[in-house]
Amino acid sequence: MISEEQVRRRVTQIMAEEFELEPELLQPDATLYEDLGLDSLDAVDMVVALEKAFGMKMTDEEAVRAVRTMGDLFELVCRLSNQQAAKE
Repeated sequence: MISEEQVRRRVTQIMAEEFELEPELLQPDATLYEDLGLDSLDAVDMVVALEKAFGMKMTDEEAVRAVRTMGDLFELVCRLSNQQAAKE
């Protein structure tokens, strides 16, 4: 089982590297599209990078579309990673 803090650190690292963002901008209340300037193509790249890094699939499209902030993203990745771990 992965902790929320581990997820937060790893997601922050991935987002900073993939999208050349400053880690200090990646706070839980930062919005993906407005504050961080991501677009829909970036969202696809983000999902692929996170699936690869955490060894899980983001198949719940509604949950992925509902992600608006980094905090939402941290919560989703933590939940899906732990669901995947529970299946193994």
